[in-house]
Amino acid sequence: MQTREIGNDQVGRVSVGAVGLGLMTFDQTGAQPREQLADTVRAALDAGVTLFDTADAYGPGDEKGAGAQGANEQLIAGLLDELGVRDRVLLATKGGHVRSDGGEWGLDSSARHLREAVDASLQRLGVEQIALWQHHRPDPEVPYDEVIGTLGEIHASGKVKMLGLSNANPDQIRAAHRALGGALVSVQNQYSPAYRSSRPEIDVCEELGLAFLPWSPLGGLSDAKALAEKHPAFKEIADERGVSAQQVALAWELAQSPVVIPIPGAKRPQSITDSAAAADLELSDEELKRLDAS
Repeated sequence: MQTREIGNDQVGRVSVGAVGLGLMTFDQTGAQPREQLADTVRAALDAGVTLFDTADAYGPGDEKGAGAQGANEQLIAGLLDELGVRDRVLLATKGGHVRSDGGEWGLDSSARHLREAVDASLQRLGVEQIALWQHHRPDPEVPYDEVIGTLGEIHASGKVKMLGLSNANPDQIRAAHRALGGALVSVQNQYSPAYRSSRPEIDVCEELGLAFLPWSPLGGLSDAKALAEKHPAFKEIADERGVSAQQVALAWELAQSPVVIPIPGAKRPQSITDSAAAADLELSDEELKRLDAS
């Protein structure tokens, strides 16, 4: 697989596969046996996928939603250790979202919580330094400048190698870049055929030399009827090329900018293998125009 870079001269540059793996849907609620998830990790690595993305708030919890906080981090750390592949993965995580005992999602970007979140992630992941730690989402209760200051303190502590933002707008990205300098290396926002409003953030990332990690990059493609009605060119070009619409979508996203590294979710080996193949799918200018208009 072709590779793309995360990082810079200040914190170091890491080459990762041009397509990553989003881990939010990894769980062991019965429908996903542990061996299936292990096979998915193996398939990802075999296909050249080396950026794995989790968060401390990911996890289904028990039947009542309790225990969700940290469950996904513990699961992926255990799988990587069992397979002996830690050194082949750039494992990214996030903090700032919180899960209640009932599984509900909340926000807490207070300095105290973010510091505690980093320490908890270090313990669950079993590492001395987190490779890429991302602020999960702006908190309306905490001024963003305060959040940026806390991120800078966390980076200065040495507990994280690189910092990222998630769900940030262009002004927030620029403010963080001014304050954090080379410590800031990435932005993770939603972007897909069905959700294109993060185009300005891609442009800012390209300008500042930051990686842009689209989350939910396959949004809108799972419903075949909706795909044909709302985004027909993706299905048409997939049929013409003899590939999946998912591959076309990811190849289209990769063509938006050299800083884009999509992180599609997958729970089965076949899914991540199909997604990874998008890195080698070159779309023509004419095809890209059709997709842009679809």
